[in-house]
Amino acid sequence: MMSWAKMLTAGLACLATFVCQPASAQTARIDPAAWSAYKAKFLDVSGRIIDNANGDISHSEGQGYGMWLAYLANEPANFEQIWYFTRTELLLRDDGLAVWKWDPSTRPHVTDANNASDGDMLIAYALALAGSAWHNQAYLEAAAKIANALLAHAVVKSGGHTILLPGVEGFNAPARRDGPVINPSYWVYEAIPVMALLAPSDAWQALTNDGLALLRVMQFGPRKLPADWVSLHRQPVPAEGFDAEFGYNALRIPLYLARAGISDKDLLRRLQSGMTSEDGTPATIDLKTGRPKDALPDPGYRIVNDVMACVTNGTKLPASSRQFAPSLYYPSTLQLLGLAFVGEKHPECL
Repeated sequence: MMSWAKMLTAGLACLATFVCQPASAQTARIDPAAWSAYKAKFLDVSGRIIDNANGDISHSEGQGYGMWLAYLANEPANFEQIWYFTRTELLLRDDGLAVWKWDPSTRPHVTDANNASDGDMLIAYALALAGSAWHNQAYLEAAAKIANALLAHAVVKSGGHTILLPGVEGFNAPARRDGPVINPSYWVYEAIPVMALLAPSDAWQALTNDGLALLRVMQFGPRKLPADWVSLHRQPVPAEGFDAEFGYNALRIPLYLARAGISDKDLLRRLQSGMTSEDGTPATIDLKTGRPKDALPDPGYRIVNDVMACVTNGTKLPASSRQFAPSLYYPSTLQLLGLAFVGEKHPECL
């Protein structure tokens, strides 16, 4: 009888042409020089990924991204370095999920023990990919534990939809009168089929289907964009207590869609058009007025638009997006994910 780990590895390989892309199936990875620059800028010797635009904190999202990028760079030692910090400093909750924030300036370093469900999914996804590619059963078992915890505590049905709560605490009724509140950018679409292999349930496919359905109706303001934070209490509206904006969270949604092979060009073009200012630069958007708030000229933000242009029109990436010089943690991460995707799936755009 085939072992659980072998069955999972076989399942991951079956998804290779769509989302999983195990190392053995890759034709392009992160350039070694780019990864060296990234880790020199953001990877502490302890294994934590430093968010240098946010008080040098670390968080589960950053750890998940770091592990994912280390996998894409085919760097098992760096992967283990980041995973060590993650499992010893963040995987502290009783439910199997990670605390979301680690602050070097406080004692204790964890002052908020809530989880961030996208960080958990990114960590589990990276572990599954690495465990499959590098034949590491411990990684696969750790991935399955996190996926099962997400399924048990963060994937819920509400109002006829299957949704991902951003955190286990504080986003649903009665904690919020407008609950449930979701963050549409927490749907890491390419990772969800892998979660279904790790923790088998029809809920994962429903999560993808309902996430896309919600994105298609979340057309707020003149630019018809989703908000970072959305209440689903009655109908989707920007959530109370948050800026009604297409912000730094939401701008990664188009990249996630493209990387997952979701080819709804109408949706992609609406997002691309809505997030772009008159000079062609992406921006955060005030949803009430439709006016740009923060211009985002960093190549790591611009590459989201460039990937959309590649996917929808076959447009080549400009030289500024192809050249990697890390600045801030978040756009630098998005740039490497964009370059890895285009290098493998759309080399004609390079």
